[in-house]
Amino acid sequence: MSLSLILSCLWALIANVLAMTPSRDLHWRNAYILVAVGIPILGYVVFQHGPWVGLLVLAGACSVLRWPVIYLGRWLRRAGGNSPAE
Repeated sequence: MSLSLILSCLWALIANVLAMTPSRDLHWRNAYILVAVGIPILGYVVFQHGPWVGLLVLAGACSVLRWPVIYLGRWLRRAGGNSPAE
């Protein structure tokens, strides 16, 4: 297994351990740190293995960090003017 895939598996393991720990800010600080660390790892995976493996790793990361992705989608929908409240 390559170094990039080992790093992405380690990232997923750390993300799951952090999700099991108690947090006062509902894990948002952990999510920001995981995103900041995960983006370069994702780029490294794409560099070494191509875009298809990168998309699989991205899908796994989105399943771990689903609430930041949901809030980003809501924010983009509001910014685009396609608000369901209109």
